[in-house]
Amino acid sequence: MTIDLDALYTDLHRHPELSFQETRTAGIAAGHLRDLGLEVHENIGITGVIGVLANPSTGSGIQGPVVWIRADMDALPVKEDTGLPYASTATGVDPDGDTVPVMHACGHDMHVTAMIGAVERLVASRDQWHGTLVVVIQPAEEYGQGARAMLDDGALDRFPRPDIVLGQHVTPLPAGTIGLRPGPQMSASDGLTVTFHGRGGHGSRPQATIDPIVMASAAVMRLQTVVSREVDPHDLAVVTVGSFHAGTKNNIIPAEAKLQLSLRYPDEALREKVLEKVERVVRAEAQASGAEREPDIETLHVLPATINDADATARVAAAFRSAFGEASVIDPGLFTGSEDVSWFARDAGVPLVFWFWGGADAEKFRAAAAAGTLEKDIPTNHSPFYAPEMHPTIEVGVGAMVAAAREFLG
Repeated sequence: MTIDLDALYTDLHRHPELSFQETRTAGIAAGHLRDLGLEVHENIGITGVIGVLANPSTGSGIQGPVVWIRADMDALPVKEDTGLPYASTATGVDPDGDTVPVMHACGHDMHVTAMIGAVERLVASRDQWHGTLVVVIQPAEEYGQGARAMLDDGALDRFPRPDIVLGQHVTPLPAGTIGLRPGPQMSASDGLTVTFHGRGGHGSRPQATIDPIVMASAAVMRLQTVVSREVDPHDLAVVTVGSFHAGTKNNIIPAEAKLQLSLRYPDEALREKVLEKVERVVRAEAQASGAEREPDIETLHVLPATINDADATARVAAAFRSAFGEASVIDPGLFTGSEDVSWFARDAGVPLVFWFWGGADAEKFRAAAAAGTLEKDIPTNHSPFYAPEMHPTIEVGVGAMVAAAREFLG
């Protein structure tokens, strides 16, 4: 029986789940993998799923290569505004205990759908290849912690170790387009929480307080100069303050203010420079405000750069050109977004190939590009308006994963 991928996608889109809470999604993925004949293991790294299909060469008993193919499955605390008939109205409870809207604003529902479709095709064509296929359905990519959680739960020791790791991500490129490049594909990233400590008091007597809101606000503005004034224009770095929380009432000056930062860089050398500069700004602004206590700087996650192996990427690119045509395969450049997929390859000491595939309406994309309105008219990942076109996005995602996996399966 053929899996209805349209129905799978719309169901997953309607029912998104936050990081490490993907129990329904994991159960659906595990059920499909089990129905396809894989040996399935659940609750790896809290909610992760791993399916194994051993397919030795007929007669010879040769086991062949081990290929890990990975899809992530968590959603984001975003209220969907796509207007789709299958739009999410779900809510969830975030790590702070707050009830938040939940949406597949990064396309991980498409990732799982394409993965199930790819496995179905690989199972159906198993007489044409040999080796071991390991399917990784990973939680908590959005926290940057899911891959690490699965590895810390013994994924490399409990299951066949990979000879290569493959992964893909849907983006607002034109549907039908595949983007990959050798070397750095996505930036390294650090997530930080900075807590400024002031002295609270009545809003009518600011002179008796040390105002952490003013302190943090000054830091937010000063942090914008780290990249614009302290990083070589030839280098690529991003410093984003994505969250600012302080206070409970208009006439109370609070005792503390919290910022959450997202930092991006292509390599370790620039990472060290940017982290040093960010810490210097944070501590200097606290001192300038007369803070009686040093600010706390907590690391939320550390993600390495996603670096594609040159030789393996050349093989995958050739397979994509053969499957989809020369014009469909592009070099998308270095993405300043970050991923945790490379932990699998790094810990195993094997090559990684990670690529992007387009999910935007091709005609709308071309029109927006011609008008210079891509940023406005084509929603990007993490936007409340983001949702890939179902077709041909599903078909290309399935075909790309199959083509890449078959390139390495004997």
